[in-house]
Order: sequence, then structure tokens, then C-alpha cells
Amino acid sequence: MHILLSNDDGYFSSGLAALAAAMASLGTVTVVAPDAEKSGASNSLTLDRPLMVRRAPNGFYHVNGTPTDCVHMAVTGMLDVTPDVIVSGINHGANMGDDTIYSGTVAAATEGYLLGIPSIAVSLVTHQQGTGHFDTAAQVVAQLVRQIQRKPLTQPTLLNVNVPDVPHDQIKGMKITRLGRRHKAEPVIKSLNPRGEEVFWVGAAGPAADAGEGTDFDAVAQGWVSLTPLQVDLTHFQQLDPLRQWLEA
Repeated sequence: MHILLSNDDGYFSSGLAALAAAMASLGTVTVVAPDAEKSGASNSLTLDRPLMVRRAPNGFYHVNGTPTDCVHMAVTGMLDVTPDVIVSGINHGANMGDDTIYSGTVAAATEGYLLGIPSIAVSLVTHQQGTGHFDTAAQVVAQLVRQIQRKPLTQPTLLNVNVPDVPHDQIKGMKITRLGRRHKAEPVIKSLNPRGEEVFWVGAAGPAADAGEGTDFDAVAQGWVSLTPLQVDLTHFQQLDPLRQWLEA
């Protein structure tokens, strides 16, 4: 099995190192990740300049682009083989509910899914700075990849995985969930730069609004690993007929 790893925290992140170590015994591992943090990059592709690939001393490839760039390049020409599975992460922080729209971690996995490859985005739900039980999340991903080896998925699948930040023996198990919803984001933060010019920082994400039973928020809060299957079709099917009627009125 050939496993492609990427992320949005950068090729130097602790989560990526833990993931690569856990995958090493499961197959051939290639890491292609951004050369800097790209959190919030979503599914952006770099089209206004050429991209460069370099290799770090630990063997990880890093690209001066987005998470989507990394996976797209790896699958469509950089690698000699097509990966059997793509894993993006381990992200430092949750990617639940509305987070998935903005997440570079989810975007890297989405690109693999769009290219027809089973893909997993994994995040550690932690608020600690630079630390956390990345080993727990790595063990969870290893279990999922072994499951794919034993019973290959019959169609391209995109899984969004969120892991509680606890020792592995405190994980209750895995639950299939749906995305919850967050409240509206906090307002932007105004400040002045050293030149006296007004600048703005994007505000923090809002707290969970829809976090009831069956959601990713609820599962993680109860100590379960949340597994949410995602899709890319944004069509609002319930509005098709009302919109036709509105147009014809």
C-alpha cells in the first residue's frame, strides 16, 4: 500500500511527524506538505505562479503552496505511482461543523477524494499550544488504514475524523456522525500597526450551535472519535422546485 500524507500546519508540524511514524509499518509513505502554515486555506489552488518542491532532511517533501496544491501535484505528476489512500493531518485543533468549509486539512483530503482516492482528514481536538496527544490520533488513523487494507472501500470516500485530546486508553470508540453547526463567528478585531494604519484580525470561530446527539461536536465531547463522511456536491436540492416556480412566476 502506498500512503500519501499532507497537512495544513506545515511539513515541520508535530502532528505530521506522529502520523508519518504511525503509517510507516503499514506501507510506503510519502509526505508532501506545505512549507509554511496554511490554516484556513480551504480548497485554493495556486495558479498565478509556479510551485517549487524541496526535500527536507527527514525525507518529507515541502511545497511553497497550499494543501490542495500539495495533493494535486503529488497525484497528477510528481509521484510515479497513484496512492492507495491519502491522509491529511494531524491537525492541531478541531475541524468540526462549519470548520470544514475553511479547513486546509479537510481540503487536502478533499482533493484526493476528487481524484478518486480514499482520503481521510484527521484533527486533534485540543486547545493546547503546540502539544497534545498526537499519538492517540495517529493510532486512530492507523486503525482506519488497516481497516481499508482488510476491506477496501468500494467507492471514493472522504472521511473527516476528529479525535479527543486524551490518552488512547481513554477513547470510548468511534462513532459515525454528521456535521454540527457553529454560531456566527466573533467580530473582526481592529488594531493599529506600527505605522498607525488600521488593520483587522479575523475573529475567532463561534461556539457550537447545533451540537446535539449524532453530531461531531457531541461525539468528541463524550470521548468518542467522530467519523463524518463528507461530499462535495453543494446543490441545495430542496430549493430546485421552489426556484423553478419562482423563475416561472
